Amino acid sequence: MQEKIYIADDERNIRDPMAAFLRSSGFVVVEFETGDALLKHFLLEPADLVILDIMMPGTDGLALCTKIREKSNVPIIIVSARDSEVDRITGITLGSDDYLTKPFSPVELVARVRAIFRRINFTKKSNEIIELSYGNLKLNINSRNTWCDNKALDLTPTEFVLTKYLLENKEIALSRKELLQNVWNYDFDVDTRSTDYAVKRLRKKFEIAGVNLIIESVWGFGFKLTKGGT
Repeated sequence: MQEKIYIADDERNIRDPMAAFLRSSGFVVVEFETGDALLKHFLLEPADLVILDIMMPGTDGLALCTKIREKSNVPIIIVSARDSEVDRITGITLGSDDYLTKPFSPVELVARVRAIFRRINFTKKSNEIIELSYGNLKLNINSRNTWCDNKALDLTPTEFVLTKYLLENKEIALSRKELLQNVWNYDFDVDTRSTDYAVKRLRKKFEIAGVNLIIESVWGFGFKLTKGGT
């Protein structure tokens, strides 16, 4: 079954090439000139992935990301001409799975979309270990559910795969490059800050949920999942 992708970008000269490359790669693509039009359609007929520009008439991409996250954990890629640290952190913190800065190659966009679907499909097909647990955190690979003290923890697809990989390699220092290859499925050069933003967001969710685990920063290298204090 072909994955369906929604794109919202008011610049047709950017939106059309994105859609064309994605369609030529086998995806079903629906284009929207505004985020409001995309959201209205999404609520009636959800997509498998959403691509949002930040600066659009009406509701901007960041606000739209928040609204979609209230309803769904669908993968979201934000594309923007704004490349400041604040914009990137805001986008990832609000729930996007990736952030691309304009101008970018449509080939790179397709590669990132494929990487997202690869990691989703990988966890769906993984049947070797059904459940992982550490501290008061438990994760079911087949159902894609996560619990803290038997209370459901709401994670995006990227956060779920990141949590799964951290649990599989608990108490082991993992490099940013390893995370990009095994969580994001990136086999091309990419900004390693993606891992930092995602870990920051996951830490916040762990803290709010009362997870008694810590994602430690390993200076100059990466991260390690350990048990917190009692």
